[in-house]
Amino acid sequence: MPAAERVLLRSGTMWLLLQSLLLLLASCLRSAAAFPKGCYPSEEEGLKTFRCSNARLTEVPRDIPNDTNKLYLDSNRIPFLPRDAFRDLPLLLELDLSHNAITSVESGAFRGLAEHLHFLDLSSNRLVSVSKDAFSNLKAKVNLSNNPWLCDCQLQELIRTVDLAAGSSGGIVCGSSTQEEHVGKAFLQVIADTDFCNVYKKTTDIAMLVTMFGWFAMVISYLVYYVRQNQEDARRHLEYLKSLPSKQRRSEESSTISTVV
Repeated sequence: MPAAERVLLRSGTMWLLLQSLLLLLASCLRSAAAFPKGCYPSEEEGLKTFRCSNARLTEVPRDIPNDTNKLYLDSNRIPFLPRDAFRDLPLLLELDLSHNAITSVESGAFRGLAEHLHFLDLSSNRLVSVSKDAFSNLKAKVNLSNNPWLCDCQLQELIRTVDLAAGSSGGIVCGSSTQEEHVGKAFLQVIADTDFCNVYKKTTDIAMLVTMFGWFAMVISYLVYYVRQNQEDARRHLEYLKSLPSKQRRSEESSTISTVV
């Protein structure tokens, strides 16, 4: 083969190789650009994993692959979980949201995860109070430890609703409470002696009774005032009749008596 042809063939081969490398590099760059900074996909023990640990996130990322099995969003700055935050992740088995700044969880935040999710970690956040409806139909083991919980009836109902992860119950501690002596104690220890919902019901019943008594007293007072006012008007009218001539007086007395009857 002439030298010129060999050079051309080699040049063509190098050009094709360079094109392939450029296409591969562009594809990698596009994939990387689709994910938030600090996030990357991987495969662990045969499960598709998406890690965003310590990525300085302030919200749940939107471009998470929908075939993800394990999602790590721990050690970020996420302040709350909105409705349908994970609805596009039907195969999610594990969700780690620990060590964030979560203060609220909207009802429906975990909608779509009830069938497959096995483990949910919300430990070490800033949760004070969460409605039990936020975990509706969720069958996963849940870690709620190391949050500044308000120990009240709402927390009591929440604990009865969720399936706590093994060994996490002791970390659910009263950060505040309606009764000062409960602060700093494990919630399960507190509710062994105190039924917050029963206390709340009694307080509500007493408030309703006081309100009803107040309305009843107002009605009675108005009736007494009304009767007295009418009696005074009738007395004045009779005195007026007495001052009239007898014929006119009898006529108006009859009218007054019929009116009273």
